[in-house]
Amino acid sequence: MRFVRHAIAAAVMSLAGVAQADDSMVVVELFTSQGCSSCPPADALLKELSKRDDVVALALHVDYWDYIGWKDDFADPKHVERQKGYARVAGRRSIYTPQMIIDGTNDVVGNRAKDVEMLINRHKTDQATVALSVDRSGDTVTVQAERLSGSGPLDLHFIRVDPGETVQIKRGENSGKTIDYSQIVTDWTAHSGWSGTGSYKIEFSAKGDDAVVVLAQEPDHGSILAAARLR
Repeated sequence: MRFVRHAIAAAVMSLAGVAQADDSMVVVELFTSQGCSSCPPADALLKELSKRDDVVALALHVDYWDYIGWKDDFADPKHVERQKGYARVAGRRSIYTPQMIIDGTNDVVGNRAKDVEMLINRHKTDQATVALSVDRSGDTVTVQAERLSGSGPLDLHFIRVDPGETVQIKRGENSGKTIDYSQIVTDWTAHSGWSGTGSYKIEFSAKGDDAVVVLAQEPDHGSILAAARLR
C-alpha cells in the first residue's frame, strides 16, 4: 500500500473568521441514486460520516437508474464517468450503487459500515505528501498547494457541495420514502496544470452558498493525496 496522506489541510471561512486544519482527513466518495432501493442506508451512513472532522464526505448521484421510474435530480453524467474511471483503473467491468471509494484507492459497498470504518482508519495513518490551503474572499477561492514528498503531476479538483436536501420520492424502487441527502456534489471542476513539484497557486470562482472542497489527486483516478474544505 502506498502511504499518501492528507497533509495540513487548512480551510478558512473568511466571512465567519473560522479556520480549520486537519492532517488526517480521509475522502469518502459515495456513488448513489434516488432510484436505488439499496442506497438509503448508504446515504444515511454518509450523513453520519459528514459530521466527522476526519472525513470529507461527497455524494455523487448517478443517472443510470433513472429509467426504472424516478429521475434523480441531483444526478450528473460526469459522476458516472468518474465512477467508470475508477472501475477501469481497478480492472472492474461493471459499476454499481451504493459504492464508496475511499481516498481514490479502495472501493466498498456503501452500506457496509464496518468495512467503511476499517478503510477510513487504515487511510488515517497514511503519510503526508501534499499540503493544501484554501482561502475564500467573496466569490473567489484561492488554493495553494505544496508537495512535501514524492514526485509526478497532480490534478487539483474544485468541488461545490450542497450540505443537505430532503426529497419525497413518489415513484420507482423508493416510492413513498422521504430521504435526507447530504454532501451532494453540485459541480466538479478538474485542473491538470500542476507538475506536482514545489508550490502551486490557483484561483477558482465560487459564486453561491454551496460549500467548497478541494482535492489533490494523482492523474487518471489515482490516489487522493490531500483534501481541504470550506464548510
